[in-house]
Amino acid sequence: MLGLGTLAKKVFGTPNDRKIKATRPLIDRINALEDEFAKLDDDGLKARTEELRKRALEGESLDDLIPEAFANVREGAKRALGLRAFDVQLMGGVFLHQGNIAEMKTGEGKTLVATFPAYLNALTGKGVHIVTVNEYLAKRDAEWMGKVYAALGMTTGVIWSGMPEEEKRAAYGCDITYATNNELGFDYLRDNMKSELSQLFQKHHNFAIVDEVDSILIDEARTPLIISGPSQDRSDLYVTINAIIPLLKPEHYELDEKTRNVTFTDEGNEFLEEQLKARDLLEPEHTLYDPESTTVVHHVNQGLRAHILFTKDKDYIVRDGEVVLIDEFTGRMMPGRRLSDGLHQAIEAKEGATIQPENVTLASVTFQNYFRLYDKLAGMTGTATTEAEEFGEIYGLGVVEVPTNKPIARDDQDDQVYRTVAEKYAAMIAEIKKANEKGQPVLAGTTSIEKSEQLSQLLTKEGIKHNVLNARQHDKEAQIVAEAGRLGAVTIATNMAGRGTDIQLGGNVEMQVLAALAEDPEADPVELRKREEAKHAEEKQKVIEAGGLYVMASERHESRRIDNQLRGRSGRQGDPGRTVFYLSLEDDLMRIFGSQRLDKVLTSLGMKEGEAIIHPWVNKSLERAQAKVEGRNFDMRKNVLKFDDVMNDQRKVVFSQRREIMAAEDLSEIVGDMRRQVIDDLVDQFMPPKTYADQWDAEGFYAAVIENLGADLPIIDWLAEEGVDDDVVRERLVKETDELMAKKAVEFGPETMRNIEKQILLQTIDAKWREHLLTLEHLRSVVGFRGYAQRDPLNEYKNESFQLFESMLDSLRETVTQQLSRVRPLTEEEQKQMLAQMAAQPAAAQPAEEPAAEQPAAEPAREPALAEAGGDAPAAQGFVEDDPTTWGNPGRNEKCPCGSGKKFKHCHGRLA
Repeated sequence: MLGLGTLAKKVFGTPNDRKIKATRPLIDRINALEDEFAKLDDDGLKARTEELRKRALEGESLDDLIPEAFANVREGAKRALGLRAFDVQLMGGVFLHQGNIAEMKTGEGKTLVATFPAYLNALTGKGVHIVTVNEYLAKRDAEWMGKVYAALGMTTGVIWSGMPEEEKRAAYGCDITYATNNELGFDYLRDNMKSELSQLFQKHHNFAIVDEVDSILIDEARTPLIISGPSQDRSDLYVTINAIIPLLKPEHYELDEKTRNVTFTDEGNEFLEEQLKARDLLEPEHTLYDPESTTVVHHVNQGLRAHILFTKDKDYIVRDGEVVLIDEFTGRMMPGRRLSDGLHQAIEAKEGATIQPENVTLASVTFQNYFRLYDKLAGMTGTATTEAEEFGEIYGLGVVEVPTNKPIARDDQDDQVYRTVAEKYAAMIAEIKKANEKGQPVLAGTTSIEKSEQLSQLLTKEGIKHNVLNARQHDKEAQIVAEAGRLGAVTIATNMAGRGTDIQLGGNVEMQVLAALAEDPEADPVELRKREEAKHAEEKQKVIEAGGLYVMASERHESRRIDNQLRGRSGRQGDPGRTVFYLSLEDDLMRIFGSQRLDKVLTSLGMKEGEAIIHPWVNKSLERAQAKVEGRNFDMRKNVLKFDDVMNDQRKVVFSQRREIMAAEDLSEIVGDMRRQVIDDLVDQFMPPKTYADQWDAEGFYAAVIENLGADLPIIDWLAEEGVDDDVVRERLVKETDELMAKKAVEFGPETMRNIEKQILLQTIDAKWREHLLTLEHLRSVVGFRGYAQRDPLNEYKNESFQLFESMLDSLRETVTQQLSRVRPLTEEEQKQMLAQMAAQPAAAQPAEEPAAEQPAAEPAREPALAEAGGDAPAAQGFVEDDPTTWGNPGRNEKCPCGSGKKFKHCHGRLA
């Protein structure tokens, strides 16, 4: 008997079916235009682009332009790449343009699909960003698909880490820009540390298409992007604490594998106190619970996590004395990425690697909040349905399953569960051997480097030739994956998510042609290609006869998506294939989620060694366990995001304010308002409302005016006058300080004064924002304890962070006003003294400027461009080294014209 839901779906179709059906008329209209566009010459395609661009800029909706735009791209791709997009690829392009996630199986040509909505949305002139998981794919796709865009008269750029700033700016200025999620996020943060609009990289956040969207928007969204600068070196502390951790016994801590959390027991705390006091890390009169012990306790906790939760060759590898993290979802190394809060340093101490100093946060953003900046967002992946709820709730993205071009012919078998790991591996080796003998290519998936090397040793013992793909063979990735579909190939891979290179049966023909050309450079390329294609077709047929690609996994991942991605490597474009998961009761997922009960049942049933349990019920119960883990991870990410949303509102205010300041020509009104606010605060502080004259603090007021406003005024006399009140004093202060600043503007010259105001404002905002971030980090780390007092930590965080933000703005006004009141040109006497010092000290003997500590971020805001005495007076005819009036306006970072060898900002351009 059919359930009501199943019956309704049979009659009305699923929501996904209805979406697919709704695009059919649009696909028919695109197909109807194919002959018309095929008749155009190459210039005709580019002319069509200009016509469509003109219509888009005149206000015609992009939805109305879909048929012509897509037909133009299909024709451009046919000519540039020899690829004609299938109807399902056009369909995927439509869903992406509508701001959805298109779930398309591996090998369905997602890279080409992205060109359709990218071209259409780039017609508005605001640029489109196509986001990839690594730089290799960004460069490959930009070069490959760039030919299509070029054929249509559009420009393509690619962003990678470490590229020169001018090149990067040009790449962002292209119609379509390929980049990794990390570089886009970091460039956004860097933009908000710049001091001039012309230096910005990202002018618009118009439309982003995210490839491997589940990997980027979910897996990587657990950790925020942070730009940091170095703090003090504390390597001795890490080394000392690292010596204590191995002395701990199992009863000293509790490990919760489900939540990946480890904490000290009461017994452990007592043991720690003794050890820390013996090493002088804890004062004899203090305990671990005293406020003074917070820092040491924090580092001991990180040391424990480093030893218990982080495993070498699974979570990280040590390469050239450096601890490099491994992405748990792709198995790739992540050079440059570091764990925060001293955890990375604790792992370095554990492995005896060089301990890098801790960093302080200069700017940070989560991927969730970065990608929500875009006016429109879309994504592509082979596996998104299991996370549809999160995509909808966090990003407002729908998930649409796009049908495959050819029906899937892959045989997905039920999981095989063995009692022990040894039995499981023995069964896998026997199966690999059987497949290998008939020439069937095998892809064996593992969850860690350690397990892939274990499997590799067993295969070597059996004399089976194979390739291993993990973080250690990162540089050979494309080559190994391209060969994985060849006759008799055996490949062991750690996490196949987002590899970007298809496994084609018979091998990758393009790679084979390139290899043959490298061997015989004199050969005729056309003849050589024909020969290689014929060899490939023959080998592909043999592989098909052997059963296609056989994917076998040695374990279930905690995320169903990662398992589905591994399965999806087999059976591309209707090819035959087979997949099976080999599990044991000793696997992490099975062990954590109650395999002991199952073990007892199997033992009582008399299950023999080497036998497997194979039943659809086992698959279902495992899927339920995985769904639980996914749900918990979603809750954790949602919680992190709730707290970051509070900071994000403040971040948006600060960053938009910075941009307004950079764009403004004249900031005198803003700094004037700030000065008046400071005056109001001073008057309220020293002449409180509803008080008598004898209660006013005249001397304190006098000192505060000199300190904050840089003005030596007769405050004490004013306050002693008969009938004077707070309004009178306020008006006098405003008048005097306005005159003072107007006089300064004349001394410097109006243009230079405007520049000084801008640079001081930007510098102060940056400094205050960095301090504010640090305070919020500390607040975030302790606010959780408020839950014990029955108070909601999130509400507490919202309230206190808002108060801290208000305090930051007050402090900003005071600092800007103080700095502007103190700035002055150098006097003629000071210039002469400085020149005399320079003459007495040869340029060669000048100390070199300290290089800034390397950080992934940032050009700091430039210092105020101060002019010498005489302000903007025109330079005298001819340059004279000893005469600053002949130097014109040197750049702040250029060498000083006096010949000292120093930068101008550290010499004659310094703040007096």
